[in-house]
Amino acid sequence: MFPVATRSSDLPLYGELVMAELASMSALALSAAYRARELSPVEVLGSCLERIERFEPKVNAFVVLDREGALTAARASELRWRRGEQLGPADGVPATIKDNIAWHGLPTRQGSLLTTETPAAFDAPAVARLKEAGCVLLGKTTMPEFGWKGVGDSPLTGITRNPWDLSRTSGGSSAGAAVAALLGMGILHLGTDGAGSIRIPASFCGVVGFKPSYGAVPSYPLSAMGGLAHVGPLARTVAEAALMLSIIGRPDHRDPTAWNEIPPGFHEGLDKGARGLRVGCSVDLGYAEHLDPEAISGLRRAVDRFHALGAFVEDVNPELDDPKDVLATLWEAGAALILRSFSDQDRSRCDPGMAGAAKRGEEVDGASVIEAITPKRIALSAKLNQLFERYDLLITPQMATTALPAGMDTPPPGFAARKEWGTDWIDWSPFTYPFNIAQLPAISVPCGFDREGLPIGVQIVGPMRADALVLRAAHALEGAMPPGAIDKAKADLLASF
Repeated sequence: MFPVATRSSDLPLYGELVMAELASMSALALSAAYRARELSPVEVLGSCLERIERFEPKVNAFVVLDREGALTAARASELRWRRGEQLGPADGVPATIKDNIAWHGLPTRQGSLLTTETPAAFDAPAVARLKEAGCVLLGKTTMPEFGWKGVGDSPLTGITRNPWDLSRTSGGSSAGAAVAALLGMGILHLGTDGAGSIRIPASFCGVVGFKPSYGAVPSYPLSAMGGLAHVGPLARTVAEAALMLSIIGRPDHRDPTAWNEIPPGFHEGLDKGARGLRVGCSVDLGYAEHLDPEAISGLRRAVDRFHALGAFVEDVNPELDDPKDVLATLWEAGAALILRSFSDQDRSRCDPGMAGAAKRGEEVDGASVIEAITPKRIALSAKLNQLFERYDLLITPQMATTALPAGMDTPPPGFAARKEWGTDWIDWSPFTYPFNIAQLPAISVPCGFDREGLPIGVQIVGPMRADALVLRAAHALEGAMPPGAIDKAKADLLASF
């Protein structure tokens, strides 16, 4: 059981809210309450810790919880707000860090038994920016081994379960981050996305997950997956994701591939709506097959909402060739690089899928890697850029299906009325990886539920550096959903735990 921070004695509770409700407030609402001295960061931390104590045994979202460090940070934030010296709107807001991102003083286990408990000697850029903004860092969240797949289990921590149905996966690789976002175990959550690892769990768990344009958020050390891997936010709302991006997108010259320029205040331009936007809608990108009909229904609901918002939406066929071979070349070569220094005996302790990917990656030659990252990537990008000459944005299903059974890399035969789902986890996630290869901004936004009560997400994609436009459209869509429907479903879920 995790110990709970005590309440600050000299600040009243916010109205008649009980502690468990404080962690449901948005980041900006917390900031307003701190400013008005109606609420303390220490109280909010206590609420988050109470939620972790209550939910964590069932969902398994955390690798480690830094209670003492969080309490120290919350007390420092409380003092800054009292003095009017707050560091910005996220000062005192609880946040979590995915366990492949370095956090000074804590180990970086990456879901693997092959890693050590040696504390990191530095903060990764995004972690440093969150600390500089005054965020209260709670702990590190779970992930599959080295983030190699899109579901939420690892040899180190076991299965991270989906709160909507504990027999289903949370998705991955930012597994614990999505679950923590849904359950209010923190407000802002830092993830990574190399082939869908932010958007998959966001869709499966019914939260917002944003993969920014490559380079928008500095990263260090750079991922073994090279230019596929993006750092980005998961949160309950688009506004919170936008606020977080405004923070973590600030320069850090350890990453020579990053833009390293002061980002705009992404959270400040969200209310311009979708009127007049030209949106292309693709059900299959030209190659995806065997989609769950409910995923298509979710997409059509989103299209109807965009029409009602005044956007111009029409069906489009990008006529893409499936770039799965490009992904496989880079992904498996990266897996081989990760495990290069480990013996066969060490590898026997790995997730078999990760070990298999590394083994195949050892056979990838350098010329194939260069071909994947230059002519093939450029060809895909050119085709998408041609699409964005006609449309401001592209909308697609986020996933081919809702959350699959926990502990499985691919769904069983017959799942979601499909005879076979293939042998590779990427077979059930055809809408994610093209936009990692092309390095474009893409967001997953909740868009209702299937007949079993599991969340459905839709994906909005923009051209390079159109992150603000993607967030603006996502915020408009989020606000156009049936009033209170998703919030009520989440409230009912929390009450059921």
